[in-house]
Amino acid sequence: MKRLIHIQRGAYSNAVALVCNLLLVYAVYALCRLEFVLENWQTFQGTLFQNSWTDLLKGSLLFDTSAILYTNALYALLMLLPAPWAESNVWRRIAKWIFLIVNSVCVTANLADSVYFQYTGRRTTMSVFSEFHHENNLGSIFLTEFLRHWYLVLFAILLWMMIYLLYSHPQSKTRRFGWRRHTAYYLITTTCLFFYIPLTICGMRGGATTAVRPITLSNANQYVNHPTEAAVVLNTPFSLIRTLNKTTFVNPEYFSKEELAALYSPVHTTAATDSLTKKNVVVLIVESFGREYIGAYNELSEDKGYTPFIDSLYPHCLSFDYTFANGRKSIDGMPSILSSIPMFVEPFFLTPASLNDVSGLAGELGKVGYQSAFFHGAENGSMGFLAFARTTGFQHYYGRTEYNADPRFGGDKDFDGMWAIWDEPFLQFYALKMNEMQEPFITALFTASSHHPYAVPSIYKDVYPDEDPNPIHKCIRYTDMALRKFFDTARQQPWYENTIFVLTSDHTNWSDHAEYQTDLGLFGAPILFFDPSGTLPAGRRHCIAQQIDIMPTVLSYLGYPKPYIAFGSDLITTADSATWAVNYLNGIYQYVSGDYVLQFDGEKSTALYDIKSDWLMQHNLLKNSPSETTAIAMERRLKAIIQSYMSRMNNNQLEIAK
Repeated sequence: MKRLIHIQRGAYSNAVALVCNLLLVYAVYALCRLEFVLENWQTFQGTLFQNSWTDLLKGSLLFDTSAILYTNALYALLMLLPAPWAESNVWRRIAKWIFLIVNSVCVTANLADSVYFQYTGRRTTMSVFSEFHHENNLGSIFLTEFLRHWYLVLFAILLWMMIYLLYSHPQSKTRRFGWRRHTAYYLITTTCLFFYIPLTICGMRGGATTAVRPITLSNANQYVNHPTEAAVVLNTPFSLIRTLNKTTFVNPEYFSKEELAALYSPVHTTAATDSLTKKNVVVLIVESFGREYIGAYNELSEDKGYTPFIDSLYPHCLSFDYTFANGRKSIDGMPSILSSIPMFVEPFFLTPASLNDVSGLAGELGKVGYQSAFFHGAENGSMGFLAFARTTGFQHYYGRTEYNADPRFGGDKDFDGMWAIWDEPFLQFYALKMNEMQEPFITALFTASSHHPYAVPSIYKDVYPDEDPNPIHKCIRYTDMALRKFFDTARQQPWYENTIFVLTSDHTNWSDHAEYQTDLGLFGAPILFFDPSGTLPAGRRHCIAQQIDIMPTVLSYLGYPKPYIAFGSDLITTADSATWAVNYLNGIYQYVSGDYVLQFDGEKSTALYDIKSDWLMQHNLLKNSPSETTAIAMERRLKAIIQSYMSRMNNNQLEIAK
């Protein structure tokens, strides 16, 4: 019995030492963050205390946990490996020095970044290595900064000593015992490792629920009020790890600055000075609500669709022949719709550029007195929407937490068990919540029910049964019904007649029809503008529209007087023949203009199709002489859009300089 207890203590000793040492690293990171704030106090002193300290601490703990678990993964494996030599002095000495070196490097990175932040306004990412790899004077720059910030060098040494002196050593001594006799040792160590691995994965990802994606730099914005303050809750090791091997935006430099300006510019200006029409703006982003499901868009098809309410609303809306999403994921749709930023290469909000200064409908209208709010019935922070909303200027956020706190509704009884509050009750919450807002306001809502696992509330299972072969159809019918009830409620509200509604989807989903299964059809999303007052002419225009056109179109309709950045077009003033769309699919850019869609791989055009006569994209016209001139002109325009996008991403030029 004594021998068994001795073995158990030895097995637990490494695990206990591991936990103690990781807690030590948390303390060191906290000291680094305190130094970061003090070093940049001039930047943060005006607004930092306006943040919730609970949110700041929660965010800091979240990102520190991820960074600490990533950087100490090898050390943890060495300490928990179920093998007899894992208790030898040599093995433990190796583990100790790996721990000391790795965490000393992390300390150095955090402290160095407190200085570099003053020049960049954000935590350092892996792009810094490509940014300066052509510089030959880095040695002198580093020496100068060491001398200027000698106190940081001393502080770094102090923290290194702290890690060394407070390092916890396992208490058991080296022993030898056989593989067969002492199975208790292996059972205990294996159990510790078994529990540590899933906890580590959750910590690295930033959570364990189905609604959580691996956290990225942009998630920091949900814990602060201003994008600059995201650097406080982030840490440099995390920023470097999450951008490793992710050189997302590379400026291809197709044209000189003068040529680029002549071909394309995302800067929108207006001659209006005092003609602002202060209508409310309501943007409805419906999950997976592809054009294919809407009968009004497919009048020539035998399939009448699954959206009787939207079909009835359609004749009263401004609509367009060809309407496209700019991405294939929810995280692509948000920047496209609300900030006029398309998805090129990687989702914008999963890249280091997400920490750029970014505006959008809420941010721009906020400059002229609009109140703003974003609504999403999922767990607050899900999908990074809270972070995005705050970054782009939304003043308020209403999610599952706020819904549950409203006594007028059913709370978590209306939760679908997987993602969010069911669309029907949450849309009612949305309609009534806008009554509490001061006009004019800009709001946006992202629905959730038309999503995998494709379920409807139990009370509607007989009303909307499964429809083979596509399980999403019943969800589309349910959400269409929820939208009808939303408008029924909205019509009774005092703000309704003074509102412009925009309805679109984040992306498309399951497809049953060949025309929606092509490279371009995969992006077929509805775009509808509806003004109950009738001021906006209804009808279907014979032109192209895309999600990134929504922001400039709304601002133009309102007579917004200030210049702003939007990669799309203003559909109010742009001629039908000049409209266009762009998206990115598996390394290929697609550019739609006039009757054609051009496919371009970043270096050369690969295909050209006539979308009016060949919607299924079966006949590549690129090598046909009559089409050569069209392809060349389209390629030049597309190159200009790409170059402008990449350049502005890399140089933080997504907002008009103040």
